[in-house]
Amino acid sequence: YITQEGTKLETGRGRVPPTVTNAVSWRSEGIKYKKNEVFIDVVEAVNLLVSASGSVVRSEVVGSIRLKVFLSGMPELRLGLNDRVLFELTGRGTNKSVELEDVKFHQCVRLSRFDNDRTISFIPPDGDFELMSYRLSTATKPLIWIESVIERFSHSRLEILVKAKGQFKKQSVATGVEIAVPVPSDADSPRFKTSAGTARYVPERNVVIWTIKSFPGGKEHMLRAHLGLPSVEKEEDEGRPPIAVRFEIPYFTVSGIQ
Repeated sequence: YITQEGTKLETGRGRVPPTVTNAVSWRSEGIKYKKNEVFIDVVEAVNLLVSASGSVVRSEVVGSIRLKVFLSGMPELRLGLNDRVLFELTGRGTNKSVELEDVKFHQCVRLSRFDNDRTISFIPPDGDFELMSYRLSTATKPLIWIESVIERFSHSRLEILVKAKGQFKKQSVATGVEIAVPVPSDADSPRFKTSAGTARYVPERNVVIWTIKSFPGGKEHMLRAHLGLPSVEKEEDEGRPPIAVRFEIPYFTVSGIQ
C-alpha cells in the first residue's frame, strides 16, 4: 500500500523540476501558431545638449532591441548584428565601429555563449519583450539642427526667428516633430508664421510649440513668432532655457545597428 500510495502522489501532482528538464520559466510549453512570425525593432533615444554657439556639450544614445515573437513550440533563435557593432570587452575598435556600453540582456539570452563568441542565442518569451538594452556615449551631431535669433523692439515687442534643418539622409523622414521655444513669462498677443507645420503658444509653460508632422532629411523649415511685451521696461533676462526638440525617425538608428 505504501508503494501504491507513493505512485499515486507522483502521477497525481508530482512534476519534475524545470532544472532537470531544461525547461524555461519565461515561456510556456505547447504554444502553437498557424503562422510563425518574429518582428524586430531597434529603438534609440538621443539625449543631446548643444550650446548657443552650436557646439555639442553632451551626447548620449540610449537604445534597446525589442522583439515580438509568435512562434510555435520551443524555438531557439540567434541574432546577428552588423560587423560595425562592438561590445565593451572586445578591445579597441576602428573609427567606423560602434562600441556599445552598459549592455543588459533579457534572462533568456545564453550569457556563457555570448561571452565566448558574442553570439546572441536564446529561447524567446512569447509575445513582446526587450531582448537587450545599451548605451552609446560617442559624439553625434544633432539630427535636426536648430538656429534661433531673438530681437526685442523697445521692450514692447519680441520677434523670434527659428530655423530647423534635417541633418539625416534624404530617404528618411522624421515624424511627430515638436520644437519647444522658450519665451518670456510676460509675453502675450502671439502671432506665428511657419513654412511647415503649426505653432501655438503655451503660456503655462512659457513656450511656443512648433509641430511638424513630417520632416524629410535635408529639408529646412522656418518659424517666425511675434509676441507682445509689457510697456514697462525691465532688465534683460540673464539667461534663457534651451530649445527642446522631440521627434522620431522610423527605420533609422544613430548607432548604425542593423
